[in-house]
Amino acid sequence: MAEQQATLRFTVTDEDTAIAVGSGSLPVLGTPRLPAWCEAATCAAIESALPAGGTSVGTRVTLEHLAASPVGAVLEVAASSAYVDGRLHRFTVSARHVDGGRVVGAGEVTRVVVDAERFMSRV
Repeated sequence: MAEQQATLRFTVTDEDTAIAVGSGSLPVLGTPRLPAWCEAATCAAIESALPAGGTSVGTRVTLEHLAASPVGAVLEVAASSAYVDGRLHRFTVSARHVDGGRVVGAGEVTRVVVDAERFMSRV
């Protein structure tokens, strides 16, 4: 199986701040936004491995938010497959400032491949 990896870029906007997402009172990247961006990178990484009618769902996120990012900061968020067992895919994820390379966050995201129609019929 080919390596599953992806890197996405995000710019911190006012809508991404701790103030906007309700996780604090400062105008910096809110912690809840970081795992969402990491999950987006894992979705991009796993896309080519999905069967017809398949999708993936996130089941676990372990993430450390290590540094603040002001509005306007550009982050590269990378996901790389670390472990695959059937439908289970575990990715290492990291986020860093494009300018200077400072690590903003690091951790793991686990996804499980499911049949989209069957999954939704059970919701």
